[in-house]
Amino acid sequence: MKERKAMNRALVSTEVSTKPAPWADDAKVLADVAEISRQQLAPAAYRIDHEGYYPLDIMAKLGQAGAYAAHQDRYGCRYPLALATMTEISRHCGSTGFMSWAHDVCGLYMEQSGNPALLARLDDHVAGITFGGTGLSNPMKALTGIEKMALKAKKVAGGYRVSGTLPWVSHIATGQYCGAIAAVEKGDGSPSHEIMFLLDLDERVTLRACPEFSGMEGTSTWAIPLVDYFVSEDQMIADPAGPFVQRIRGAFVLLQVGIAAGVIQGSIDSIREVEPVLGHVNQYLHDRPDELQAEYDDILARAMTLAETPFDGSKDYLLDVLDLRTQGAELSLKASTSALLHQGARGYLMSSAPQRRIREAQFVAIVTPAIKHLRWEMAKLMNEELPA
Repeated sequence: MKERKAMNRALVSTEVSTKPAPWADDAKVLADVAEISRQQLAPAAYRIDHEGYYPLDIMAKLGQAGAYAAHQDRYGCRYPLALATMTEISRHCGSTGFMSWAHDVCGLYMEQSGNPALLARLDDHVAGITFGGTGLSNPMKALTGIEKMALKAKKVAGGYRVSGTLPWVSHIATGQYCGAIAAVEKGDGSPSHEIMFLLDLDERVTLRACPEFSGMEGTSTWAIPLVDYFVSEDQMIADPAGPFVQRIRGAFVLLQVGIAAGVIQGSIDSIREVEPVLGHVNQYLHDRPDELQAEYDDILARAMTLAETPFDGSKDYLLDVLDLRTQGAELSLKASTSALLHQGARGYLMSSAPQRRIREAQFVAIVTPAIKHLRWEMAKLMNEELPA
């Protein structure tokens, strides 16, 4: 596993050499993403899941097709299209759907920062010429009081010095980048505030392998140890980070619904696939395809409505997003289990799509914010007002 990840670190260049024209036609973007997902991603899903293949080549093609552009303000802030493309990718490979989400939210950080240095890098990011993930699993939990902030920062001339180890960061490799948050310490060591920045994984950073997962091995997930890493003004996303996180967290969580939606629809596809030969006995199972499809359609419709106002900062809106994200995770668990039961022995093969989706759905349920984290946040919101 460690050797496979070491090889993946070198996969930071692709055949993409020119920037595509803006992706104005929603139907064409979705059709192109769907074709790449069916024809290239689906056949690679087993290799991604089992062999740790990090599919930057396929992600580059998805970027060329416009998969990572729709939610950007410069491309019309089309969050419904962003959800639709992520759903289509996740329908064929949950790992790549998750990395597409990480790539999308990294682009969200860059654009919403307003930092000219980061905006200058955004076109290459959106087009899949360069790649970046998100290291906000620990910070999102730390900011809500679940765990301690992993990275500490000290103010120095021209920027900050950051130290600590950021665990479990996906869709990264040497030469790439990710969003990160660090707690700023005063001279006496007491906390001051947090900063958010783009962490460039250059020669100053040595990535550390994580333990082997039960799935999602192709997501190129690493720990990032930092010792006096200098963060310049050109890397700054937000200082202080708190108000920025409050503003983008609804969009951050809402986009994850696309991962769940893809796993759910893929599971329904697997059930329908065996109906011609097993329908006569599968009719006695619970959670039949039409029932699951109706639940899925309801979740997707709600997601598309919420996607019209991704930066709504109201308490009710955030509660709706968190609740939808929770229901998406729960339905992905139910649908993937049902797909395995409907397919029977063939679904229990390690090479089967239902077997892979069981583990993808489990990941949707535990990735930050996990179901328990989402319920924690909803309970807090129900009992207190959001900060002004």
